[in-house]
Amino acid sequence: MAETPQTNKPDFRNGFPIRDLGDGGMISGQANGEELVLARHGDEFFAIGAHCTHYGGPLAEGLIVGDTVRCPWHHACFSLRNGEALRAPALDPTPCWRVERLGDKIFVREKVSPPTPKRGTEGPSSVVIVGGGAAGLAAADMLRREGYDGPLTIVSADASPPVDRPNLSKDYLAGTAQEDWIPLRPSDYYRDRKIHLLLNSRVSSLDTKSRRIVLENGKALEFGALLLATGADPVRLPIEGATDSQFHYLRTFADSNAIIAKATSAKHVVVVGASFIGLEVAASLRARGILVDVVAPGSQPLERVMGAEVGLFIRKLHDAHGVTFHLGETVSRVNGRAVTLTSGTDVDADFMVLGVGVRPSLALAQQAGLTIDRGILVNEYLETSVAGIFAAGDAARWPDPHTGERIRVEHWVVAERQGQVAAKNILGRREKFDAVPFFWSQHYDVRINYVGHAETWEAIEIDGSLDARDCALAYKKGGRTLATVTISRDLQSLQAEAAMETEVRPQRREVA
Repeated sequence: MAETPQTNKPDFRNGFPIRDLGDGGMISGQANGEELVLARHGDEFFAIGAHCTHYGGPLAEGLIVGDTVRCPWHHACFSLRNGEALRAPALDPTPCWRVERLGDKIFVREKVSPPTPKRGTEGPSSVVIVGGGAAGLAAADMLRREGYDGPLTIVSADASPPVDRPNLSKDYLAGTAQEDWIPLRPSDYYRDRKIHLLLNSRVSSLDTKSRRIVLENGKALEFGALLLATGADPVRLPIEGATDSQFHYLRTFADSNAIIAKATSAKHVVVVGASFIGLEVAASLRARGILVDVVAPGSQPLERVMGAEVGLFIRKLHDAHGVTFHLGETVSRVNGRAVTLTSGTDVDADFMVLGVGVRPSLALAQQAGLTIDRGILVNEYLETSVAGIFAAGDAARWPDPHTGERIRVEHWVVAERQGQVAAKNILGRREKFDAVPFFWSQHYDVRINYVGHAETWEAIEIDGSLDARDCALAYKKGGRTLATVTISRDLQSLQAEAAMETEVRPQRREVA
């Protein structure tokens, strides 16, 4: 996704004045026909690829933290020393070049080899990962990057290999992303790294004593270590009169494709729920020229998560794109094409999409006797109440060092990062999971970034203007900033994340 270098950008082969690059600064340039970024940390200088390997974000507009750089779009983190992708959502390294300091200039020399996976790392006799989503794929990827070469199996209930789920409700559903962009890894990736991927497979039981799982087809798999990345399942609503063909949920690649197939001939769709998924679906269907009505019980979209101010802004944004809202209402029944709301209003619909939230998938953990507390309870190393069994992603509830509370969140990037940390701890690294939660949501041409975690707050401080689409909102409680939401202020979002990382609070004792 890198762009062709522009001729007005400096050619770093000819040298760049040191005085023009301050500590913590970055500048875009080129060398041998490739775009790159020259970065400075103290008296050290680095040259890496100009674009994030996730979605191609411009790294020069990001933030240097120590000897790393963070992408402004989705907060991926890369090593400045070797280009390694240290934290999701980027999984692949960015290119690196050797730099040389001569007098008062920095010269970019030859490209250096990318970091290679470690070899022969000791670990458990085998690793089984239950779940083929963000956490599961990121864990398998990290196990191989860290040099684990033992048997590795991903058991996934999905029909498709791990996919870029955030895209399913955004660009892919809108028709602006190609189908081959959606798989997180090509098919030969699993073969080359000897990752056994079992699709359309569900686990019926887990025996923590014999260290084995049994699939619904009766096949048993033994494990030395296990990662539960079971994720969450959509909340399903019983709607009087509705047939299965009249409504859709969006969780899998197949779900998104089913909606796209219906959308090719649809003229009017009802979205039930003003969640992030519901509103992203609404925006994507409007991009296809389909009339959309959103039905939700709240007074404003996303008010519970982001407050009334942001909720009103998002509503006006969707209003401007032709979405019709029916707030304070739910669907009472369906009769053919007529969707009847609790007010008695009938809305015509070719089909409905339900986005009313998800519930963590806990049945397997409960059956196995693992400790459950509004999620699979894990410690700071993401290990469950049974040694050698870990949990990551939407189903895991962990001790967050920044709030001092146990939390469970349903963010894609958090799931990936937990998968990466769990993989390291499966190999005995004893690395604490201390990342600040982050997610993004896309509505037409507006991207909203959220860092931190604020279930409740006492005040919201707004810097800038929501209507101008240039602002940062700080969610405050007890004088502390619990979370920051930004629009068109990517660098400020990164700075807020870095500031939160330094705040560690004692874990609160909870009453059962």
